[in-house]
Parts: sequence; C-alpha cells; structure tokens
Amino acid sequence: MDYQEFVDHIEPMTCVISVEKFSDGSYGNIRLVAGNKAYVDSIENPDNVSSNQMLNNKFVPNSPYENYIPKDLNFEAAIYSCALMKKPFHTYIHPERYSFWIDMYMMPLASPDPNVGYCTYTQEFTMEKNSERMSNISADISSAVLKTSLKLKGAKDFANTMDEVLSDIREICSADRCCILLTDYKERKCSVLCQSIAPELDIIPMEEHIANDFDDFFDVVDTWQGTIAGSTCLIIKNESDMNVLKERNPLWHTSLKKADVDSLVLFPLEYNDEILGYIWAVNFNTENATNIKEVLELTTHLIASEIANYQLVDRLRIMGTVDMLTGVYNRNAMNNRVDWFVRSSDKKPETFGIIFADLNGLKQKNDNEGHGAGDRLLKAAAAVLEDVFYDGEIYRAGGDEFMIIDCEAEESDLEARVEKLRRDSEDPENISFALGCYFDSGEGDIRKAMRAADERMYKDKERYYALFPDRKRK
Repeated sequence: MDYQEFVDHIEPMTCVISVEKFSDGSYGNIRLVAGNKAYVDSIENPDNVSSNQMLNNKFVPNSPYENYIPKDLNFEAAIYSCALMKKPFHTYIHPERYSFWIDMYMMPLASPDPNVGYCTYTQEFTMEKNSERMSNISADISSAVLKTSLKLKGAKDFANTMDEVLSDIREICSADRCCILLTDYKERKCSVLCQSIAPELDIIPMEEHIANDFDDFFDVVDTWQGTIAGSTCLIIKNESDMNVLKERNPLWHTSLKKADVDSLVLFPLEYNDEILGYIWAVNFNTENATNIKEVLELTTHLIASEIANYQLVDRLRIMGTVDMLTGVYNRNAMNNRVDWFVRSSDKKPETFGIIFADLNGLKQKNDNEGHGAGDRLLKAAAAVLEDVFYDGEIYRAGGDEFMIIDCEAEESDLEARVEKLRRDSEDPENISFALGCYFDSGEGDIRKAMRAADERMYKDKERYYALFPDRKRK
C-alpha cells in the first residue's frame, strides 16, 4: 500500500504509524510512516501548537515518533492496541503539556509484514473542552461513569461516598489497592483522603515504603507530574514500562519495587488547572488497561470537581466559624455552640467549665505601637490559651475577649490552670489576662455559667488594676 497516497485522501490531520512486534509479544520502534499535509503542517508550522509539543520541526517519513513528541507510554499503549491487536481506538483528552484538547482516532490497517503493525492516527484540536465529544464513549464505560456521577451528586456524607466510589474503581481495575491522595502545594503537604484494599490481601501502604527512601512523602509526590511527563496519566503495565519509569524517576521506581508493585495507574485530580491530588491503583488487571484508562479519564474529572466543591464548602465553613486573625473559633461559632447547649436534644456533657479571658494591655499596644503590634499580641494571646486549655474549645468573643468551654477537665484541674495563668499574668514580661471561671457540675445551664464567669472576670480585672494601677488602660 502507498501510505502517502492513502493519507493524502484524508482531510483531517492524519498520519500512518507503524510499530515493530517481537516474538515475546513486546514491541519496538513506533514510527510515523507518512502524514498528510495537515498533519505535516502541524509539525513544521505549529502555529496552534504549544511550544513544547514538537521536539523537531522537520517531518521525515519513517522517523521514530519520539523525534516529534515526548515519549508517552499511554500513546504507545493505544498504538500497540490498534496496530498490533487490531482494535480501533478513540479518546478525547487534554494532556498537561498542551494548551488544547485532542480528539484522536486510530484505525488498524492490514500489514504485509507479520512483524510490523500499522494504523492510522487522526487528530483534531479544540481550544475548549467539548462535552459532547467527552460523552462519546462505549456503553460499559458510560455505565461506570454514570454510576460514579450518581453517587457523587447524591452524596450526603462526603467521606463515605468517596470510600464507595474508590471501592468501585478498585473493582473496575481489579486492583490490589486504590488510593486518593490530596495535595497542598503551598504548604507542601499531602494526606490520604480514602483508600480501598482487596479484602483478601494484607498490604503495607505504598507510602510507608516510600517514606523509607524519602525524608517527606510529599518529596516523591512532587515528582509525579514530571514523571507523567505532560501526558494525562501514568500507566505501568509491564517490565518495559517499569524500565521507562526507572529512567525518569529512579528513586520512586526503587520504592515501588520494594512495595511489590508490578503495575500502576496514576491520575492527577485537576480542577481549574490546579492539581488537588492524585488517584492511583496498584497491581491492576493490565489486560483491561485501555478501558480502565478511559473510565478513569472521565471519573477523575467528576471526583476532582466533587473534591473542589467539598474544599470550597469547608473553606466557607472555616471562614464562618474561625477567627481569621488568631485561628481560634469566632463569635459566630460561639453563639452556635451556646445555642446547641440551650436548644439541642443531643446528650450534653455531664460537667463543663466556662472561662472568660480578657486580654490586658491591647489598647495601649495599639495606641503606642500600632495595630500591627496589637494583632501580634492577640495571636500570641490565643496561642497561650490554646496551650493552657488544650482540651477546650477557644472562642474569640470580641475585640480583646476570649471564652473557653472545657468539657473534659475536672473542676480542680481547671481552677489550677486558671490560677497559674492569673499569676503568670502579673509578670509584666508575660501576656496578661483578666480571668473568670465557673464550673457547672450538673445543672447544664450554660447561660448561667457564662454570666457567672463574666462577672468573675470583671472582678479579676478590678483586682489586677488595683495591684498595678500604672497599667490601667486610659
């Protein structure tokens, strides 16, 4: 067949690709055999292509594909499946290294050589995501994605729903273990949101193995984007893929081998161009790699969107309940907590203590050194209260006034802590509070306890200024 003549009769960007087949079932060079004018122009005149797409801007027929785009294991897997396994392939993706979405189609071609497979590769670019193209998927993949979507949208318990979704994904992958990891690149921290392990297995979490080779687990997480190398994901199916990983990320490769990882699927969870975390499956059914990839390409969009919504709601909750300056609870949270004590039918603590702590000297600090110094004093005061009342709920009730609800401490212990803090407050080098404490030993009347603690705090303030009249605010 004259492959050049063949592609010249196709309008969209199209090329013919060949792949060598070895006797052991593995493959060798993947080459771009011929390309039509639209395809060659996309290489030689890449006006609409990001600068890092093409490695060489001169198209030479029968050249290895790595001459033009970075080596991509997912691309190679698709070519292998189409050219050698004779399975048509279609996907619509947004690789990290490109600024656009790619709609790609592959069709197997007959080959005169049993050791070489051929397929067509046709691509179209869209600058924005096209939902109709994303929905053009097979029935079994559509069913899996729809199931995930329904669970996420009907979720009342976020954590439980994510557990269920991840368990479904592990079963789809026939994997030993699946995990969703959340990342915070500003704080350089990561945390496991949920994980699913095959019930018959006793597996040491992969991050425990990695921790032996890295000082901080985030250090290895930070290398994953570079290892994915601009593709949509990383799929390791066999020893050949493992060798590619070994070249790209030798330390991680060593850790995976220690953890007895033979195959791996790793997808970033992205929302609005921000990486929220990763989802991975370990030791999965590699024979079903193509379907697994297609399912995860779509479900990760849904999962990332749900995580982003949850995090937004959580941030709003924090903004509504946490004092942004000091980090303790704010007055709104205090009122809600008091209202719960008064109106809720839930079981209340059998005993509790109420402490009012009014910060001495804030006005003088603001007047003499400025409000920046006053803010620093307030933050330091909150830190002192968190240290002393470590088992209590600390609220900033007003400008320089804090309230603590402690449902854990015994009365004698609580009074001892208050008394020590009162003595410490008399040292001019220390942060100083006027304090009032009331312990409810069974009445359950929080408003009465608050009134009593507030009155005692004002008496303590009078005592303090009687001892130190020069410190009295003006």
